[in-house]
Amino acid sequence: MKSWEILARKELVDASPWLKLYKETVRREDGTIISDYYTIDQRDFAVIFAQISDDEILCIRHYKHGAKRVNLGLPAGYLEPGESPVAAAKRELLEETGFVAQEWQRLGAYVVDGNRGCGNVHVFFARHLVKKQEPNPDDLETISLETIRLDDLPALLLNGEIATLGAAIGISLGLLKVKQNNKE
Repeated sequence: MKSWEILARKELVDASPWLKLYKETVRREDGTIISDYYTIDQRDFAVIFAQISDDEILCIRHYKHGAKRVNLGLPAGYLEPGESPVAAAKRELLEETGFVAQEWQRLGAYVVDGNRGCGNVHVFFARHLVKKQEPNPDDLETISLETIRLDDLPALLLNGEIATLGAAIGISLGLLKVKQNNKE
């Protein structure tokens, strides 16, 4: 298999800093040309699986307009221009929860939508948390902090209590990391 070749790319919508919509002309590996393939550029964001104790993580209950409901999530936020993913994760953890972590591990980066792009989610595992300040989320966020037992997370994922892909992948990878750490 080979990557598709982009023959032309036209910007259709510039809603910076949130997103840009493009119409591309692409050549598939079999030579077929598709003249109206749409892609979306969005800012990357960081998601943090923050282990607050051996059997609990720090979660956020918040309204997410894309999901159109209040749901359970993880501390998360967009990378600022020029900011590294881990710096964004540290900043967002502090802003949204008031905690800093003594240990950080990168769990991976994933394209949000394999067909359209839509940015990357950078997932981090944080532990050994220390409270530094009161939470100070941005002006579009109303959040409440909750500690959730690790054993309760699979059921919350399966019953739809976690409604966003970033939180779902963060929780899934975090649980795998906890399992790996417990074997070591």
